[in-house]
Amino acid sequence: MLIRKSPDTIEKLKILSHDSQYDLACACATNKDEHRTRSKEGKWIYPVVMENGRTTFLFKTLLSNVCVNKCNYCPLRVNRDPKRCSLEPEEAARTFINYYNAGKVCGLFLSSGLIGTPDNTMEKINKTAAILRRNNFRGYIHLKIMPGSSDAAIEQAISLANAVSLNIETAGEEHFKKLSTNKDYLNDVIRPIKLISALTGNGSRYARVKQTTQFIVGASDETDKDIVKYSWRLYKRLGLSRIYFSAYQRGMGERDLPGENSSYSNDDILMREHRLYQTDWLIRKYGFKEAEIPFDEKGNLYITIDPKEAWANQHMELFPVNINKAGREELLRVPGFGYVTVDLILENRKNYGNLNSILSLGRLGKRLDKAAKYISF
Repeated sequence: MLIRKSPDTIEKLKILSHDSQYDLACACATNKDEHRTRSKEGKWIYPVVMENGRTTFLFKTLLSNVCVNKCNYCPLRVNRDPKRCSLEPEEAARTFINYYNAGKVCGLFLSSGLIGTPDNTMEKINKTAAILRRNNFRGYIHLKIMPGSSDAAIEQAISLANAVSLNIETAGEEHFKKLSTNKDYLNDVIRPIKLISALTGNGSRYARVKQTTQFIVGASDETDKDIVKYSWRLYKRLGLSRIYFSAYQRGMGERDLPGENSSYSNDDILMREHRLYQTDWLIRKYGFKEAEIPFDEKGNLYITIDPKEAWANQHMELFPVNINKAGREELLRVPGFGYVTVDLILENRKNYGNLNSILSLGRLGKRLDKAAKYISF
């Protein structure tokens, strides 16, 4: 006789943390400390770079990988048969506190599959956070909002969290219909995203709470231009703190999914993700407007060249920039120059006068090498 025992908490975490990999809790890597890697001890301990640049570790898992939704790109969709399990709120809270008290994590990133209904799932997610807050945990909590959640469930999550997110998934209802057959884009996704924005906006009761979202890149047939257009609106109209991009990789979705039949290779889709992060950086940090972002004839970012360099090549009338006279904003538009390099240029100009050569900036790396044709002395 075969006796099957229920998985213990660690066994559940191994399953659930693996399945949480599709919800991003950190940005695209710009250095070796920012890659989406996990610790050797447990995949639920997740190194991230926060908005202030500080590296920390989050306890990151799903509360459950049970899901009644049929999202055509998702490996946890209802018509698939992965090994299913769930953590009870008390179990999740207790395990997190043990890791927190041991100094192994500083915060929590909690998501879940859809267990029955959106509000049933949010009740469990919110209860986990409430247990922690009642036990005097004042640290970082990021809660995932389920599509279709009620206003009351959303506001309760916001009251408990430092950050909340609901994945927008793709750019527009037309593309969304190819991803999901039982979710309503406008009511289940856009409506709650707008509500979160209203509840966390400047001057609101929950203004301290950050709002983020995520696009699944390449699962549907949206273009990069579509994604950038929606990203611009999310930043400028709704005031989101961050937008994340997750490259769809073939083999997970339904056979008729656009991403399964795309002419893009998996490597191309990963590069699309990278280019979107670079574009996001230009918009958030460098003052670029949506209309300035260059696209190819198909409406996608260039695979072989980064968006700032593509923009510069289309505006050579603005170059070369005189490195000894240009202001901060002009210098930040030079391909290969970032904030560190521009600060170094301005500091050297202040302390030592005019620069005579690009070598004055230090070791000639790829970024400075790229900048050479766009500057003069």
